[in-house]
Amino acid sequence: MDVLIVNLNEPPSLLRNDLAGTGNWIKVKLEGVKSNRSAIGARVLVHAGDRTEAQAVLSQSSFYSCNDPRLHFGLGRAAAATVDIYWPNGLHETLTRVAANQLITVREGAGVVASNGWK
Repeated sequence: MDVLIVNLNEPPSLLRNDLAGTGNWIKVKLEGVKSNRSAIGARVLVHAGDRTEAQAVLSQSSFYSCNDPRLHFGLGRAAAATVDIYWPNGLHETLTRVAANQLITVREGAGVVASNGWK
C-alpha cells in the first residue's frame, strides 16, 4: 500500500511500499441499503486461522484529505477467511470461505455483489 501526502504550500510526498510481502490479505468495501449508503458505523470482524481482526467504517477526514473507505485485513498464511459484518441498523451477516487476496464489495442484505481478485 502506498501513501500520497499533499503538503500545504509544498510538493506532495509519495511514500512507496516496495516490499513484496508473502502474507495474504482481503479488502472489504461495504454498501449500505437500509443503513446509510456509506455504511458508516458498520463493524467487520475477519476470522482467519487462529486470529480475528476487527475494523469499523468511520467518517474521518481533515482539511483537503480523505481516507479509503475499504477495510484492509491481513490474513497471514490463511487462504480463506470468515467475514462477520454488523451493519449500523443491527443486521448481522456472515460470509464463509472468502478467498484471500481480493477486494469484495458487500451490499447490505444481499451479500457479495462484486469481487476483484487483483493483487
